Amino acid sequence: MKIAIYPGSFDPITSGHLNIIRRAANIFDKLIVCVMVNCAKSPLFTRDERVELIRRVIGDLPNVEVDSSDELLAEYAKRKGSCVIVKGLRAGSDFENEFQMALINHKINPSLDTMFLTAEHQYMYLSSSTVKELGNYNVDLSDFLPEQIIPDFKQRITSK
Repeated sequence: MKIAIYPGSFDPITSGHLNIIRRAANIFDKLIVCVMVNCAKSPLFTRDERVELIRRVIGDLPNVEVDSSDELLAEYAKRKGSCVIVKGLRAGSDFENEFQMALINHKINPSLDTMFLTAEHQYMYLSSSTVKELGNYNVDLSDFLPEQIIPDFKQRITSK
């Protein structure tokens, strides 16, 4: 069984993330969407809340599970029996950082490869940071976030 991991902070999960999840789920027998800790970011949602929001939007994908971890991704992948990390790329600037991380992960876990999926054109500009900024201006978010989590997102933005 080919197991892949799609890691990220997912704060919140966007329509672009969901597009990568759906496409990767068609490629692998099992896809683990893993909410990772990023010390450089101050999240809007707790790790447990992000896991729950993702579970809500991937319910129709039987080969996708959601998890979280604060360990090194290469070690997490080894523990889960995964040989592939899936990363979404929006622009050339994403590639440089992601390529470096792929090399580091492979150095730590030589059986681990990284597969890059380019964002579809309608998601090339989309990031969680952009969505958070738009949320502060009461913009229609239906093109940016999965419908199931928009109320949670709006509530969190207005209460912060």
